[in-house]
Amino acid sequence: MSAKDATLELIIRYGFQVLGAVIILVAGVLAASWIGKAADRSLAPHVKDPPTRRLMVRVIRALVVLLALLIALDKFGFQIAPLVAAVGVAGLGVGIALQGVLGNVIAGLSIIFTKPFRVGEYIEIVGVHGEVVNIELFSTFLVQLDGSRVVIPNRKIVGEILHNFGAVRQLTLTVGVAYGANLNEVIAAAREAVLQNPRVLKQPAPVIGVSELAASTVTLTIQPWVAVPDVVPAKGELYQALVERFRAGNIDIPYPIHEVRLRQNGGQ
Repeated sequence: MSAKDATLELIIRYGFQVLGAVIILVAGVLAASWIGKAADRSLAPHVKDPPTRRLMVRVIRALVVLLALLIALDKFGFQIAPLVAAVGVAGLGVGIALQGVLGNVIAGLSIIFTKPFRVGEYIEIVGVHGEVVNIELFSTFLVQLDGSRVVIPNRKIVGEILHNFGAVRQLTLTVGVAYGANLNEVIAAAREAVLQNPRVLKQPAPVIGVSELAASTVTLTIQPWVAVPDVVPAKGELYQALVERFRAGNIDIPYPIHEVRLRQNGGQ
């Protein structure tokens, strides 16, 4: 039999099987995409947390593609049971080699389902802080106040002490006034200046009071609450508003004065 005849025989024998398998795989991928979108729409009213919903949709898509792959392999006469056993053995070896990656996945699943923090909340962990913008299986993404992005492997998060600020932050502003000032008037003026800023939340109410008796000033600490994106602009606006309000009310903000005396060698 010539090579041409052998090739023709192979095409006749296996061509339709290959074509059928390709069609099944393409149909499986398209079906997975369509079913995933339908599942996302169906889950949206019931599963409000985006990372959890994305994970469920991805699992559904993966199962559909896996089913299509098994059907395609069946077209070639593969025995599924030995194949599954071989995949299991190979998976064990890959798992040992990729312990760090699998650790991230397991930690990501733990974060998604236990929800120690959610997208939009401000957290501090493993020496970094920022607003949570995305939670994936492998990593969690933060955006800091200066706009920079921080990517934390999920296995670094699980088991660590987590400080979750939520969706708001409390600013700490300090200003000194003269000892002769009427403290009730000072606190009232500071509260008025703070509450006039639209970035400051009415609830929880700002905390304002005397925090220290310094050498030349009475230190006032002002702690308003603002949304996480407003932390940086609100701080500058509030300091400016406090200075202008104190000036308008003739409230003295003293500054350090040093008196220097020169003495001659004769002690005069």
